[in-house]
Amino acid sequence: MNIRNTAAWLIVITLAILLLNVAQSILIPFVIALLIWFVIKKLRNLLDRIKLVKSRIPSFVKTIISSLAIFYFILFVIQILTVEIQGLTKSYATYSANVESVAIKLNELLKIDIREELINAVNDFDFTILLQSLFNSLSDTLSNMVMIIFYVTFMIVEEGLFLHKLKKMFANQERFRSALDTIEKVDKSMSRYISLKSLVNILSAGVSFIILTFVGIETPIFWAFLIFLFNFIPSIGPIIGTLIPTFFALLQFGEFVPSMVIFFGVGTAVMLIGSLVEPKLMGNTLNISPLVAILALAVWGTLWGITGMLLSVPITVALIILLSQFKSTRSIAILLSEKGRV
Repeated sequence: MNIRNTAAWLIVITLAILLLNVAQSILIPFVIALLIWFVIKKLRNLLDRIKLVKSRIPSFVKTIISSLAIFYFILFVIQILTVEIQGLTKSYATYSANVESVAIKLNELLKIDIREELINAVNDFDFTILLQSLFNSLSDTLSNMVMIIFYVTFMIVEEGLFLHKLKKMFANQERFRSALDTIEKVDKSMSRYISLKSLVNILSAGVSFIILTFVGIETPIFWAFLIFLFNFIPSIGPIIGTLIPTFFALLQFGEFVPSMVIFFGVGTAVMLIGSLVEPKLMGNTLNISPLVAILALAVWGTLWGITGMLLSVPITVALIILLSQFKSTRSIAILLSEKGRV
C-alpha cells in the first residue's frame, strides 16, 4: 500500500512539474494577477479605515479606485525602468573601457599580472545581457498586462460569489468552516507577507538610493528598484542586489573607492534592515524552513526563471497552509514549516 502511495505521489509531482513548465505562459500571469488582487484587497481595506470613505463610498467604487491606482503605478514603474535600462545599455560600451584602468591598478596593488584574466572575466560577464534580460522581462509583463487585467477583473467578480459557491460545495457545516478557515489563513498570510515585505524592501531601497546618489552612480533609481526587487528573493537576493551596482560602479568610475562605498554601504544597510527590522515586522508570518526556502528558490527559479524566484516564497507559504489542512499531507507541511507548527 505504501509503495502504491509513493508511486502515486511521484506520478502526481512529475505531472505537476511538467504542467508548470509547459503552461507557464498561462500560469505566471495568473499568479501575478493573484498577487495584484491581494494588494488591491489590502489597499481597499486601508481605504475602509477612513470612516467617511467606509460609510459613503460603495465597495465596488473602492475596488475600482484601488485597481486603477495599482495598475497605473505598475505601468508608471515599467515605463521609468524601460527608459533607465535603455540609457544604461547605451552608456555601458563607454564604461567598459575603464576595465583597462582597473586592471592596471589591481596589478600595482597585488603585484600580479591579472589584466588578461580580468578583461576576459568582464567580457564573459556581459552586462548588456543582464540588462536585456531585465528589459525582456518588463516587455513580457507589458505584453501580458491585458491577460493579467482580465484575470484580476474576474477574480474581483468571483470574490462576491465565492462564499455562496463554497457553501454549496460543502453542505456539512464543519467542512465548510474548515475550508473557509484555510482560505482565510492563505489570504491573511499572503496579504501580510506582500505588504510587510514590500515595506521592508522599500526601506532598503530608499537607504540604498541615498547611498547610490551620494556616490554618483548613473541611474540610482534603477539600482534602488533592483535592490527592492531582488530582496524578495530569499538569502541570495540581497547579495545579488548589492553586487550588481557595485560591479557597475567599478566600470563607471574605474576606481575602487566608489564601488567599495556601495558594496559596504548598501550591503550593511540591507543586512541590518533584513536582520533587525524585518524579523520584528514580519514575525512568524512565513512559517517556512530556511532550507525549504532555498530549495523552493532553486525549484521555482529552474521552472520560471527570475519570476519564479520572486514568487517562490509566497507560493511555498500557501502550499504549506494547504498541506496542513489534510491528514494525509499534514506531516509534509510540518516538515516544510519553520518550527513544526502548522
